[in-house]
Amino acid sequence: MKRLTVFIFFFSFLIFTYQAQAFDRKGFSPTAPFSVISTFSADSPKQNQVAIDTGFEFTSDPDIKRLNLNVSYGLTDKVEIITNLPYNLSYHNSLSDNGAEDLNFGFKHRIIDETTYLPAFAYMLYVSGDIGKEAFSTEGGIGGGLIVTKKLGPVKAHGNLIYFRPEKEGLKETWNINFGSELNVGYNSKILLEIIGRKAIDKNKIDLVEWRLGYRVKITDFSYTTVATGFDIKNRTPDIRFMFGVSIILPGEKRKLKIVEDSD
Repeated sequence: MKRLTVFIFFFSFLIFTYQAQAFDRKGFSPTAPFSVISTFSADSPKQNQVAIDTGFEFTSDPDIKRLNLNVSYGLTDKVEIITNLPYNLSYHNSLSDNGAEDLNFGFKHRIIDETTYLPAFAYMLYVSGDIGKEAFSTEGGIGGGLIVTKKLGPVKAHGNLIYFRPEKEGLKETWNINFGSELNVGYNSKILLEIIGRKAIDKNKIDLVEWRLGYRVKITDFSYTTVATGFDIKNRTPDIRFMFGVSIILPGEKRKLKIVEDSD
C-alpha cells in the first residue's frame, strides 16, 4: 500500500511539472458497460455475447465534437474482441474540419480471475489502421496494455497501463495511466470516478490529465446509459469534457425468478 501511495504521488508530481498540447485523439477505447469511462476493466462479455456502445463526446478548448462506436464480442468468457472507430464531427467549431480517426482492432484476455485476496489481471493487444483524415490519423500503429481489477465492498477499482506506437513520421510512442472506480449506489446504478494521465504523442511530455466523474444506469436487462464529465488539471487541454453513451448487450441477461411453493 505504501509503494502504491508513493507511486501515485510521484506520478502526480511528474504530471504537474510538464505542459504540452496536441490534438486530443480518442484512440483504442473500452466498450461500456465493461469499463469505467475510459478505463478498461478486466471484466468482459460472456461467451457469444455482443456489446455495442455508441458514445458522444464534447470538449472545449479545443472545441471537439466526436462520435465513437465500440463493438465487443465475447469469444470466450475470458477473451474479448474489441473494435472501435472515433469520428470527429467538428474541430474548432468547424463542421468542414471533420473526419475519422484510426480504426482500432484488438483483444483483451483475462488470465487471472479475481479471488478474495487477489485482483483479476488481464492484458490486451491491438492494432490501428489508417482509414481516417490525415490531421486526425496516426497512419496506424500497434499497442498493448495491462489491466487490474479488484472489488472492495461496494467499490470496484481498476488500473490500466496502456502503450501505443504510431507509424506516422514525427509522432512518438505514447502511454496512458488510468485509475478508475465504480461505486454501486443502487440495484441498477453506479457512480464512476477516474483519473486519466497521458503522454503526448508528438512530444516527450504529459499532455493530458483529467478527473472524470460519471453515472451509469441499467435501463433494461440489456441496455445502459452513461453520462460523464471530465475536468482538466493544472491548465491542461481540453478544459472540460462532456460524455454521453448508450450501450446494449445481446443477448441480454435473463432474470432468474424464484418460485416459492406453498407448503399447505
